[in-house]
Amino acid sequence: MASAMTRQLPFAFADPTPLPARVVLAPGALLLRGFLAASTTDEADVLAGVEAVAATAPFRHMTTPGGLRMSVAMTSCGAFGWVSDEGGYRYTARDPERAAPWPAMPDGFLRLARAAANEAGYPGFEPDACLVNRYVPEARMTLHQDKDERDFGAPIVSVSLGLPATFLFGGATRAVRPTKIPLVHGDVVVWGGPSRLFFHGVAPLAPGGHAQLGATRINLTFRRAH
Repeated sequence: MASAMTRQLPFAFADPTPLPARVVLAPGALLLRGFLAASTTDEADVLAGVEAVAATAPFRHMTTPGGLRMSVAMTSCGAFGWVSDEGGYRYTARDPERAAPWPAMPDGFLRLARAAANEAGYPGFEPDACLVNRYVPEARMTLHQDKDERDFGAPIVSVSLGLPATFLFGGATRAVRPTKIPLVHGDVVVWGGPSRLFFHGVAPLAPGGHAQLGATRINLTFRRAH
């Protein structure tokens, strides 16, 4: 989306000004800068969890119900995984490509999701699904709502790993211009309550390199699907 159609937070990737650790994006929505490093969760455990999940349920490029190939490669872990095909968007208890249950959610994932939700004011969060999204340069996620879950009372917890990205956080309708939010490795965004169904997306990923993940961004999004 063109810059003229978005609002920019007062900081950017190259801004030398110290960034606030907590940024309120909207009622019920909070950006936790560097939360992975600040938490008690071992970063190595989280990265190893990504590898373990992908080794069991490999990344794949799903298609929209209209037949378009998504630029972001995806997999899932937990009791439920998210799928998209000509049958629509939905959660399933089994990976349709493997005809087997999705991998169990790694302990490091759970600890991080619970801690971030609690820090953002959502104690007791128990995700039963984690979408693992893999971005390469130029991959993007168009503005959408997370509304396939049965429980809108639980928040969404979104963890950024690897390359920087520009998160687009809008409002209750597509007419609300999204705010551009620069995210780097270890940042976490949590939204729920009045902003639970706000539109959001990711701008096309810029080229670059990351010490652990190379030319890749991994996004973990934790949900309560059922």
